[in-house]
Amino acid sequence: MSVASFGEVAENLRRSTVLIHAGRRGNGSGVIWTSDGLIVTNAHVARGAHLRVQLWDARELDATLESFDAVRDVAVLRVNAKNLPAARPADSSRVRSGELAIAIGNPLGFVGALTTGVVHAVGPLPGLGPQSWVQAGVRLAPGNSGGPLADAAGRIIGINTMAAGQLALAIPSNAVAEFLSGSRQNDGWLGVTLYPVQVPKSSTRTSKSFGLVVLEIQPGSPAAQASLLPGDILLGTEGRPFSLLDDLSRALRGTGPRLLRIEFLRGDYSRVRRVTIPLGNQVTRRGVAA
Repeated sequence: MSVASFGEVAENLRRSTVLIHAGRRGNGSGVIWTSDGLIVTNAHVARGAHLRVQLWDARELDATLESFDAVRDVAVLRVNAKNLPAARPADSSRVRSGELAIAIGNPLGFVGALTTGVVHAVGPLPGLGPQSWVQAGVRLAPGNSGGPLADAAGRIIGINTMAAGQLALAIPSNAVAEFLSGSRQNDGWLGVTLYPVQVPKSSTRTSKSFGLVVLEIQPGSPAAQASLLPGDILLGTEGRPFSLLDDLSRALRGTGPRLLRIEFLRGDYSRVRRVTIPLGNQVTRRGVAA
C-alpha cells in the first residue's frame, strides 16, 4: 500500500470515528455504523446521564442510548443526523494473524489519534470466558475505548475495548453485527459494570469458584432498584451457577415483562442472598435482598 493510499484510509477512518462526551465520566470513542446516525461504542463508555457525540467536522449532537450489554461491553447510540460517513465492517472470521491493524480513537484528549500494529490472534482469552477477541499489538490509552480497529483497507474488524498486557482487545465486528441484529429482540439489562472473580473460600457455598463482582451500578437501573450494591458478587440464577461471563448475558436475554432471580454474596460472604429483579417492560419495584 502506498503512503498516499494509507493516508486516505486513515482519513476515512477518522471521519467515521466520533468523540463521545459522557459528562464527568470522561470521554471515549465510537464508530458511525450507519449513515442515519447509529453509533457503536463500549457499554462502559456510554454510562453518562447526558451523552453527546462530536463528529469529525466538530459538530456536537445529543445522543440517546438505544441498547447495551454490559457483559459484552457493547452499546448502541443514536444521533439525529443523516448522510454520516459510515464505517465499512469486515468479516472478522476472515482476520488472520500477522495482518495490519489500525486503531483510531481519542486518547488523553488527542482527537483522531492513529496507531498501527499487527493482529496477533482472534479468539478467547483465559479468564474472560468463551467470547472471542481480536488481539492486536496496537497501543491503547484511556479514550480509545469504543473506537475502531480496522484492517489495511480501512474496514472495521473490531471495537477497541481494553488492553491486556501489550495487546489491545477488540470486540470482533461479527459479534457487533450479531448484537445489532438481536438488540431489538432483547430488552434485558441490569445496568451494572462487572468483573469476573474467584468466590472467597469463606462462602458457605464452597462448591462455587466463579462470580461476577459488581464494580458500578447505573442510577435508576434495575440493579439499583433491586438494592444491589457495588462489591456484591453475583453467583448465578436459582439452580444455575455462573461459570462464564456470558452466562449472565444469556440469563438476561428475552423480551417483555419477566422476573430474574439472582443469587449473590455480600459483606462477610457468610450466606448466599437472593433478589428478584423485574426485567423488560415490567414496572420496576424495589427488590428485597434475602
